[in-house]
This record gives sequence, C-alpha cells and structure tokens, in this order.
Amino acid sequence: MDGEGELLPQPDIQDIRLEKVLQALGDPVRLQLMAIYAREGEQCDCDPRRFGLQHLHKSTVSHHMKVLREAGVTSTKVVGRNRHVRLRKEELDARFPGLVDVLLAGLDGQA
Repeated sequence: MDGEGELLPQPDIQDIRLEKVLQALGDPVRLQLMAIYAREGEQCDCDPRRFGLQHLHKSTVSHHMKVLREAGVTSTKVVGRNRHVRLRKEELDARFPGLVDVLLAGLDGQA
C-alpha cells in the first residue's frame, strides 16, 4: 500500500485459516467486495454506492470490510480519516495457491 498510515490488525500469512477465509467469503456482499478489490485494486472509499451496495448502510459495509480483514482476505491501512483497503492476493496465493483465481472465475461464470 502506498503512503504513510497505520495498518489495522490482520492475521499474519501463516495464521490465515482456510475455513475463516471461506466463511468470510460465504456472504455474497463480501464476495462482491473481494471481486471489486481484485478487479480495481486498492480502494479508499467505503461509500456503499461506490460498490453497488446502495441498499446497505455505510456501517454495514464497514462491518463486511472488517470481517474480510480479520479473516486475512484484505489489508486495511488508516491514512488520516481514510481507510485504504486492498485484497491480499499475493499472500493468499502463497498460502492457498489458486484459491482467489478459482473464486473469481466462479463469479465470472455467474455473470
């Protein structure tokens, strides 16, 4: 991630558990967020409209982001009042080779 800021707590790569990742991604909203991070890279705006989630309150979207971070799917850095969120694809690929690509391919197949 670019710029200065404080990284919010997240599991180290060796502590990421497959069942926690799958549980976090078992929710359609979180799966959608993962796909957006994979496609568009780091995001610093959690406005639900930005993610096509205008039917959800901002605090609900923030909760989904927290679940992804705590499972090790994403990394969040606080820069001022902003939160910069990115998919931990390289780390997930190292821990669970091919998992992210399979999940993204499955989503593409549903479109």
